[in-house]
Amino acid sequence: MSDIKLEVCVDDADGLYAAIEGGADRIELCAALSVGGLTPNPGLMALAGPPRVPVYAMIRPRPGDFIFSTADLDAMRRDIDAVRDAGLAGVVLGASLADGRLDTSMLTKLSGHAAGLGMTLHRAFDLVPDFAEAMEIAVDLGFERILTSGGARSAPQAIDRLSEIIGLAKARLSIMPGSGVTLKTVDALLDHLTVSEVHSSCSISEPAQDPRLVDMGFVSSDRRRTDPETVRAMKVKLAARSPR
Repeated sequence: MSDIKLEVCVDDADGLYAAIEGGADRIELCAALSVGGLTPNPGLMALAGPPRVPVYAMIRPRPGDFIFSTADLDAMRRDIDAVRDAGLAGVVLGASLADGRLDTSMLTKLSGHAAGLGMTLHRAFDLVPDFAEAMEIAVDLGFERILTSGGARSAPQAIDRLSEIIGLAKARLSIMPGSGVTLKTVDALLDHLTVSEVHSSCSISEPAQDPRLVDMGFVSSDRRRTDPETVRAMKVKLAARSPR
């Protein structure tokens, strides 16, 4: 059996290099993790590829909900083209209807445009009213995995629900717990769940160095920074918890 894999989400060049240095098995490349992650710019995509480890780029053109317009679809198609041009391994997709169900029509168009790339369904899944229905959509569209917190703000708050979701998957795709997965919380997840991968920022808090930037609204009073030592420590912990 292989070790439980670690996906690390990053939103800048330093984070990308820190995740690679620490030994991440896969990277979710984003912009603006503070709002849940947006599409990274083409320059960062180019910097990440061809990848030394698999890199999946978030395809989310704006903050807010996951209800996308025709104009959003056009932007996302172009972003998927940029991912392919950069030589990255895959994309992270999601789209919702007004009632929270997955937007099957939008996801069919996006997944079709992403043909040949790996695909992760992001936490739009956590908004659905019926996990079983959403699971069948994800399987039918060919997603490799679902990134989910079990419908809660963080995965450690929804261990029972995550167990139900893993059961619904029936090993047809991977269920990857994410949100709030840290060195302190991952053991509680692994005590109750059988998973092949987890998602974490592996970040540490870093205070702003220049108070003027805070005063002007350019940065928050502290920021999260991907930490290679935390990545290494998470890898060690996952290796120790992996089935043998």
